[in-house]
Amino acid sequence: MSGEDLQPDRPAHAEGLSAEAKYRLLLDLSRKVRGTLDLGETLDRLLDSVRAIVEYDAAGIFVLNDDVFAGHRRKELIAGVARRGFEERPAETDPMLSHGMGITGHVIRTGESVVARDVRLDSRYVVGRASTLSEIAVPITVGELTIGALNLESDRCGAFDDDHLEVLRFFAEAAAVAIDKAMLHRSLLEKQQLEAQLRVAHQVQSRLLPQGPPTVDGYDVAAVYIPSWELAGDYYDFFRLAEGRLGMVIADVAGKGVPAALIMATFRALLRAQVASGAALAEIAARLNRLLRDDCRPHGFVTCFLAELEPSTGRLTYVNCGHVPPLLVGTDLGEEELSEGGPVLGVFEKAAYVAREATLEPGQSLVLLTDGVSEARRPDGEELGASRLRAAVREGSSRGAAAVAGEIVSLARGFTGSTGFEDDFTLVLLARRAGG
Repeated sequence: MSGEDLQPDRPAHAEGLSAEAKYRLLLDLSRKVRGTLDLGETLDRLLDSVRAIVEYDAAGIFVLNDDVFAGHRRKELIAGVARRGFEERPAETDPMLSHGMGITGHVIRTGESVVARDVRLDSRYVVGRASTLSEIAVPITVGELTIGALNLESDRCGAFDDDHLEVLRFFAEAAAVAIDKAMLHRSLLEKQQLEAQLRVAHQVQSRLLPQGPPTVDGYDVAAVYIPSWELAGDYYDFFRLAEGRLGMVIADVAGKGVPAALIMATFRALLRAQVASGAALAEIAARLNRLLRDDCRPHGFVTCFLAELEPSTGRLTYVNCGHVPPLLVGTDLGEEELSEGGPVLGVFEKAAYVAREATLEPGQSLVLLTDGVSEARRPDGEELGASRLRAAVREGSSRGAAAVAGEIVSLARGFTGSTGFEDDFTLVLLARRAGG
């Protein structure tokens, strides 16, 4: 014999307790937890109630973090804990709190109840207090899920038996209702806090984008930016350069959500610093590649299209860094995709970038886009594609850039059958007026 009695897990009921005893216990628990939804306070009140039914020298209630159930791990395994009779110590030095060790950890992992009549003979026991000689622990379950454990310790050998186990199982079943309610309340508060933080982050990110299209003599400019999540990885911008030139960029960070948004903000800061230096486009692209490798690798990379426009002539100097090729579209003029320049930014150590030139003729439009536009999909998987975009630009050229941009959004929504998009949807139109 090992000196301990490992009880097989049974349904959490207490047939030996009278109906009146059960009623009194439930009523006492209800009164104790009334008026609070705070997890820590709920655990404290529950633990104080245990002493009325089972004597102990030390006790604890432990509840797991929700992340554990989803297969994720925070730094702390335990979401909430209440203790009596133990010395306080940092969680990282506690084998139970940090690694789920000991008899209590075994109960949480297996869902089994344990009565250890002499902890010195139980290999699972981890010393929490030097004077403990016997221990009893029962799981706290919601449905079929073990969310925590109740643990009592005594300074006497054999202090706990099957009768205590029966009572504590019933107590744990009743306590689970209050604990589950407190956990749900905490999750709701965390969700509300996260949503509030995301709203603020969305507002901040929105301010990183142009607050309106620039005014350029002889040109009509419009932009559409529709993030698929609260935070996005797409970016576009305009820059006033020397000699009346207009700088522009459209970029797409690999990934979505917060990581992509952080890399986008980093890219914007780096780009603006390089533009302010007055360097040529190819040099700017090379510098951005090196800086992004240092700051963001391996968490993501950036595709982008950098360009400078000389409004009086329509001459466009550009570098395409692995981005969706912008389109030059005209009603009676040739069409062109601006695809050359170099690879994506932030991946290749010795990437080379070259600038190319094109001309935006009167009556033509330059269409800058991210892949969330061209790759907008129907339920059957068919993509919107560049040909439909070209047709929409040609057919709407007389109505102005803003009207065409709105028509493309409507086209994409009608095509996909959804008002939202799977990926960030960013579109910039720069139309040179026929008389320009």
